[in-house]
Amino acid sequence: MDHDSAYEIAMVGDLTDSESELSSRLLDVPPGGSCTFFIDSPGGSPYSGLALMSLILLRGIRATGIVTGECSSAALWPFAACRRRIVTPYSVLLFHPMKWQSEEHVGLAEAAEWARHFGQLETEMDHVLANLFNVTDEEMSRWIRPGRYISGRELAAAGMAEMVDLKALNLFERNGAARTSKRSKSAR
Repeated sequence: MDHDSAYEIAMVGDLTDSESELSSRLLDVPPGGSCTFFIDSPGGSPYSGLALMSLILLRGIRATGIVTGECSSAALWPFAACRRRIVTPYSVLLFHPMKWQSEEHVGLAEAAEWARHFGQLETEMDHVLANLFNVTDEEMSRWIRPGRYISGRELAAAGMAEMVDLKALNLFERNGAARTSKRSKSAR
């Protein structure tokens, strides 16, 4: 793909399952280049969200994130890293404390160290998320604890994204459905 081409990346489903493909697609975007993310993801591993966010920021990618459905949990970090964030009135975003799981055969000392590490990571990542969305830690904490579903309207009202009203886009005329409907009516 040449450098003037538009890069479009679908971030759909669990990030843990698609991290390798998404990372590869981000690495296709030249440093400082631009891309558009179409997001419908319930999240996944916090480390997957962190890795994708880091790739966007470290490579200076000018990303536009568009929440076409859901953007929850770990998917919030790459979305927050986007320079332009777009939602619809029907977009859904779930902010909640990080969740972790471990292998079932973990010793007590390792589990204690994992819990300490994860507690520190959770605090740091909440702060990073607040900074990327340009809100205070306190504002972000009100959404994260105990965990809230936020609509596209609410996110836009908070100044954290732009809202696009799907009704105003005349989608049916663009894809030919309106022309077909008019023909169907006149053929009767």
